[in-house]
Amino acid sequence: MQILFRSHNAKVAAGIIRKAELSIAKLARRLRRVVDAHVVFEHDGPTRRVEIVLDVPRRRLVAEGRARQYGTALDRALEHLASQTNHAKRPAKERARRVLKT
Repeated sequence: MQILFRSHNAKVAAGIIRKAELSIAKLARRLRRVVDAHVVFEHDGPTRRVEIVLDVPRRRLVAEGRARQYGTALDRALEHLASQTNHAKRPAKERARRVLKT
């Protein structure tokens, strides 16, 4: 898996980038077939934005986090991504049964 980092008007600390690498690698192991990941750091006034895109065969998982600091924005994006990977990891029949029961 290849992870690409981009920053728009942003200066990101090496520790934040390392945390993103480790966290994305951990989530990718759950899916087992991740092709690549893109992480975008943006700075717009007081708001910091982190967007993570995981490319999986026949699917693309996108998560975004916004906050005043990159660490918090990254945590929020990773939470969204973890939720999506939990959903994507379950087989289609199990997802369908859960919808029908409620």
